[in-house]
Amino acid sequence: MKKVLKVIGRLIRHIGIFFDKWLITPITKFILIVTNLLKDNSKNFDRLIGKKSTLLVISLVLAFAVFIIIDQDSDIMIDQYAEIIENQPVTAIYNDELYVVEGIPETVDITLVGQRIHIFLSKQSPSKNVSVDLTGLKPGTHEVTMKYTQRLKSIEYKLDPERITVKIYDKKSITRSLTYDLLHQDDLDSKLSIKNVELDRTEVIVKGAEYKLKQVASVRALLDVNEIPNPEAGEITVRDVPLVAYDTNGKIIDVEIVPKTVDAKVTITSPHKEIPIKIVPDGALAVGKSIKSIESDVSSVVVYGDEKAIEKLENLEVTIDVAGLDADKEFNVTLKKPAGITDISIKNLKVKVKVDNSITKEFTGVKVSAENVPDGYKAQALTKEDSEITVVVSGSAEIINSLDASSIKAYVDLENYGVGEHEVKVNVQGSDVRLNYKSKTKEVKIRITKEG
Repeated sequence: MKKVLKVIGRLIRHIGIFFDKWLITPITKFILIVTNLLKDNSKNFDRLIGKKSTLLVISLVLAFAVFIIIDQDSDIMIDQYAEIIENQPVTAIYNDELYVVEGIPETVDITLVGQRIHIFLSKQSPSKNVSVDLTGLKPGTHEVTMKYTQRLKSIEYKLDPERITVKIYDKKSITRSLTYDLLHQDDLDSKLSIKNVELDRTEVIVKGAEYKLKQVASVRALLDVNEIPNPEAGEITVRDVPLVAYDTNGKIIDVEIVPKTVDAKVTITSPHKEIPIKIVPDGALAVGKSIKSIESDVSSVVVYGDEKAIEKLENLEVTIDVAGLDADKEFNVTLKKPAGITDISIKNLKVKVKVDNSITKEFTGVKVSAENVPDGYKAQALTKEDSEITVVVSGSAEIINSLDASSIKAYVDLENYGVGEHEVKVNVQGSDVRLNYKSKTKEVKIRITKEG
């Protein structure tokens, strides 16, 4: 109401200014000019003005002038004005329990035409939304007109669009099993892990047009990790998890899902294990040089992550590049997370490598074992020379002289071999990563036969 009074006050003030500028002031100036011209003949002028006929003529002229001015001003005040109101919601009237309707726009634009004051008042007075009445229409394609109910009858309106084409379908329903997707899982504390999610139902009802129901491949509860209140190890219930239907390509299908949301019981754990750090040098040192010692300022770390991934880890392998190294060196190493590991208690460590002159020593009689023998088969060396080999070990004299030959392993990998005799590459490895192991025999002959 205050806004309306302000508008009326401004209108009256403008009218007053208009009359003062275009009527009162000009007439006053005109009278002063005439008075000055006739001041010498004032008696004759007074006699002229005093006549009834003169006064009548002046009154008629002034009245006509006032009429013209007011008429022009009134035309200005009642001129038509247009204003567009954008994005007005559309309400569809139909039986949504029986039918599905496509083609109804969410919003339309309304053009209001009328006097400024009436348009202003209409915007202050809430009106009903735009509506389209589909009552009585059967399944099929129909062209319908939308309506807008305006309380002020002095306002004309035009909808954009005004007529629309809609398709009406019978509403069908099917039952679908319910699964879930975890959103923003990487935002969860890296020391925590979601072990299990249990929804409060396993099936939902999907409603819609028959052709859309055929497209529904899955219905999933979208569990957003960011919506879990104060996540910590234990069981937490998340309310009102939204449901979404997808087709085979992962595209969202616009159908009605009953219910729209579900509750989820989330089990959060913090699997972890302390494992030793294993430093593995990579590359050949400078000629004649070998590693005398490898020391790390951290001997073990605690790893967090997937429970199965943690169980498989026996140590955290850290590789350092010693290619061409000919003197002692300290390495700053950033630890990398193995697959399935989300966090490590220590992020960086220092590794000190001491270098010594290198010597070589031969270890004879190292037995060759067979690995990855197919089930139901057995393998044996053809000769004694094929069953025992000589291994050449190079490294620091202090380490080699105390090396036990039993710590050296020689083996052949028979994973892709079948029945018969084969020449197979010999692999050698030792438990001490500071040493370099090589077999003098590159290949041995192995016979594979069926058992029994």
